[in-house]
Amino acid sequence: MAIIISSSFSFSFSFLILFCVWLFGSCLALESKESISHHQHHNTHTLQLNSLFPASTCNPSSTVDNKDATLKVVHKHGPCSPHQAKTNHTQILQQDEYRVNSIRSRLSDKTADATISRGGRGGNTRAKKDATTLPAKSGAVVGSGNYIVTVGLGTPKNDLSLIFDTGSDITWTQCQPCAKSCYDQKETIYDPSKSSTYSNVSCTSAECTLLKSATGNSPACSSGTSTCIYGIQYGDQSFSVGYFGKETLTLSSSAVIDNVLFGCGQNNQGLFGGSAGLLGLGRNKLSIIEQTAQKYNRYFSYCLPSTASKTGYLTLGNGGSASNSVKYTPLSTISGGASFYALQVLAISVGGKKLPISASLFQTAGTIIDSGTVITRLPPTAYGAMSSEFKKQMSSLGYPTAPALSILDTCYDLSKYKSVTIPKIGFFFGGGTTVDLDATGILYASKISQVCLAFAGNGDDGDVAIFGNVQQKTLQVVYDIGGGRIGFGTRGC
Repeated sequence: MAIIISSSFSFSFSFLILFCVWLFGSCLALESKESISHHQHHNTHTLQLNSLFPASTCNPSSTVDNKDATLKVVHKHGPCSPHQAKTNHTQILQQDEYRVNSIRSRLSDKTADATISRGGRGGNTRAKKDATTLPAKSGAVVGSGNYIVTVGLGTPKNDLSLIFDTGSDITWTQCQPCAKSCYDQKETIYDPSKSSTYSNVSCTSAECTLLKSATGNSPACSSGTSTCIYGIQYGDQSFSVGYFGKETLTLSSSAVIDNVLFGCGQNNQGLFGGSAGLLGLGRNKLSIIEQTAQKYNRYFSYCLPSTASKTGYLTLGNGGSASNSVKYTPLSTISGGASFYALQVLAISVGGKKLPISASLFQTAGTIIDSGTVITRLPPTAYGAMSSEFKKQMSSLGYPTAPALSILDTCYDLSKYKSVTIPKIGFFFGGGTTVDLDATGILYASKISQVCLAFAGNGDDGDVAIFGNVQQKTLQVVYDIGGGRIGFGTRGC
């Protein structure tokens, strides 16, 4: 029997099919958009622009490592610093370039031992002359860093603010009577004659001979007192010369270290931001880390604050308080740089996309992590790929470009925005560890109309790569030297 289908039913059936096709397509489109949106959200940071700039007043971090040997970390350019040195971004980046050049010079070991004399005010005795003549290897040691801690030196203790530096080995401070020259510092200059625990180191002692490896310079000897004399010159031509001594170092009321070897500077000059000297945290036997090895087991950690108006911390020792978020990568060394902390970089991602670079690119000269270098330096091939991908993704987000700032050539004018969305940047280290940088660890802001990608390329793929302090912001960075590893944890401060 023939089946008769009415035209109205046929129309309704066709409409139903079309509606289902449209609905299915819409659902697919919606799912696709949601997938893209989720991907973008997962691989981007959205931040308020004012979070890139320090406030006018200090806002101490609520996240503090409460162990005995914990020191507050502040940026020397900011309201939390006792010195509150004015920020000059051009000068900061220029000094950073000096530091990087001096690291390269130190690793290449192209410079020779020399003795040069520095002028200045002061006495004319033979002992004073001995203690103010600088044996220097030009650019032999890295320039000074940016972050300051306050320690007590002597008995009774003198509170002194020192730049802490993982790229330096010797600890030193300016000392009275400043036989030749002392630069301006905020605190009272340490006077060894007023301390009951200070003693000179003899130039015939084993400790004196260690200075050569720590400073790149052979120590001198005071003819009158047979006191060991150190001399150290930094990449920016800053220097310190003086007597090598022992003293009590106080980190807290319950963390007091006797007989710490340090330099007592009688001739000092340089851009140290008003700090009293330097705290060396390198791997040499004269570093504070090695000198306190029995007490703190060659273990320390720190967190660098997100801006100069916040605080971080530096802790010696473990005590089992490393965050559960800390992931570890093997600690290694690089040729000619046994004092530096080296690690293995395998890959880098921008906005979730791995850059098309070979892992072997970073193996040529290696990579070090450094608390004193501001801007991370990458092999030019890697930096070119990073900059290109970052520009591409920022362009798709519609942000206008801005002129270069010194060594930073990927910059944006964000003056019309209150918040911005930027691609995440991730580092893939040896041992299967991936570290996503904080948003404040990706950008360097000179002003709101000039916010730049905080990376720069080396001159050659054969130059050592450096993981700098901007990229370390807010990370808990753990140095477990005895365990042969370095750890990174999120939201450290």
